[in-house]
Amino acid sequence: QPTALDQPLGTGDGTTAAFQLSKTYGSTFNPWTRAIKKPVAGSVLIAVAGALQTSGTAYTVDQDTGVVVFLPGHVPAEDAPVTAGFEFDVPVRFDTDKLEINIQGFRHGAIPSIPIVEIRL
Repeated sequence: QPTALDQPLGTGDGTTAAFQLSKTYGSTFNPWTRAIKKPVAGSVLIAVAGALQTSGTAYTVDQDTGVVVFLPGHVPAEDAPVTAGFEFDVPVRFDTDKLEINIQGFRHGAIPSIPIVEIRL
C-alpha cells in the first residue's frame, strides 16, 4: 500500500511548482531512478515536509506524463522535501508474433513463457 513518504521527488525552492513522479530502485551504493509516466488514477499521495497534501486542492497529477503540479499557494517552500507514493502501470507489447502453448490434458494446459517488451514513452 503506497504512503506519501515512499519516494523522494525533490526539494522545494519556493518557486518550482512541477515535479516528475519517479521511482528509485537499488541500494544507496548504485541507485537507479526511473520517471513514472502512467500513475494509476487515484493512487498518488503527495507530502511536503512530511505533511500529506490534498489532491485537487494543493496539487494535480497529469495521468499521461506523471507530472505533479502544485497549485498557487501550495508551492513547496525552500528546503521542504517533496515525497510521493503511488501505483503505476508499465506499457508493454508482446515480443513475438506467436505464443507456444502446451495442452497437457483435456481441461488444462500451459504457456511456458509469454515474452513481453516494455514500450518506452
